[in-house]
Amino acid sequence: MVSLIQTLAVAEYLNFRHAANYLGVSASSVSERIKTLEEDLGIRLFERHARGVRLTEAGRHFVEGVAAGVDRLEHAVKTAGAFARGDLGCMRVGVYALTPGSFLDHLLMRYRKEHPHVTIEISEGTARDIIVQLRADQLDIAFVAGAPDLPDCHSRRIWHEPLVAVLPANHALAERESVAWDDLAEESFIVRHSGTGPQAYEHILLRMAGRWLDAPAIMRCDVERCTLMQMIAQGFGVSIAGEAAGLIDIPGVTFRPFHDEPEPVPFSAVWSPYNQGATLRNLLDLAGKMGRSIAAS
Repeated sequence: MVSLIQTLAVAEYLNFRHAANYLGVSASSVSERIKTLEEDLGIRLFERHARGVRLTEAGRHFVEGVAAGVDRLEHAVKTAGAFARGDLGCMRVGVYALTPGSFLDHLLMRYRKEHPHVTIEISEGTARDIIVQLRADQLDIAFVAGAPDLPDCHSRRIWHEPLVAVLPANHALAERESVAWDDLAEESFIVRHSGTGPQAYEHILLRMAGRWLDAPAIMRCDVERCTLMQMIAQGFGVSIAGEAAGLIDIPGVTFRPFHDEPEPVPFSAVWSPYNQGATLRNLLDLAGKMGRSIAAS
């Protein structure tokens, strides 16, 4: 490789001494290496004369080929370096939802800004669905509500959101600044099958245990988030969500925090311990940095 680089330098300067000065080596070493290369190839690359050298016809074709190869090698090295740093690649992200203005929305937006040449593919589903995809190596990372303890995956709490009650705008409780779980004892709840619906279902059962007079009043719907919100606006029932759900102005729906909820809802990142990719590491580092910044504010 050194001989090829020196050959290119001599071909550019057409002078051993000038090429050697550019390379920071002695002219004699350059001359000796090129002579050895010519002998190994059985091809005369340069014609020597008193004022310098000139390329032979064979030498010209050889140098053109070497230059093209060096360019391709340099490109390959730069490309490999970009992948190693996480500046190139693909990040497959599983989410429960992507609400405008939410932590997750800001995280992915900032990541794309800092790594514009990394392609992001987003898959939306329940925590169970995206964890299954993660285990099947169809995702690189999953963001879920809660703090899952999975023996075959790594997980880390990234941010927290207060829990809010989702009510029709004309509901009697909508006039209050906050609500308690006891206030909802006579309400019917509706949750989705998808997104964070299964976790909301479990949380409602946990909090309402002993508060309902009859059987649990929870209707599970196979609908999208916007349809669920419209159902709440029309009085089908009430629901719960993380605070970020209230970032979108939805006609006929209001959000009220719980004043007796013990702690905010944690949201976690989950990933495979076998994934050592730089793109994943960069996203986790950025998520941790943003999460700590919010916690400190």
